[in-house]
Amino acid sequence: MDRTAKAEWHGGLRDGQGTVSSASGVLKETQYSFQTRFEHGIGTNPEELIAAAHAGCFTMALSAQLNEAGLTPESLKTEAKVTLSKVEGGFGITAIHLTTEARVPGADQAAFTKAADGAKKGCPISKLFANNTEITLDAQLVS
Repeated sequence: MDRTAKAEWHGGLRDGQGTVSSASGVLKETQYSFQTRFEHGIGTNPEELIAAAHAGCFTMALSAQLNEAGLTPESLKTEAKVTLSKVEGGFGITAIHLTTEARVPGADQAAFTKAADGAKKGCPISKLFANNTEITLDAQLVS
């Protein structure tokens, strides 16, 4: 399975701007710029897209882990916070914090924690960043 996306950029780093588009059409010439990445401009940025990808990937992996344990989630909600920091040689993603809240009928905290930890380790986006990025998780089972 392959997925594609494209980026186009015009101008210098600080005064230029670009767009990103995905083959699915979900992103279609979505604006990004220095301001959207390092300040608070309107548009997206690579780190926001990584956060969305990680939140979605982890949540699907958590559903799979729960299913393997014989549990079916009623709802799973995840937020991913990606931290971009100055590192040797420029900038790097230094941390990703996942916060998830789940309603899982019949689950106890131990089973939920095991599933959440398995999802954090097994999700392909987590694996992508596992060697250079601290990935932390706050997983809450709610009734």
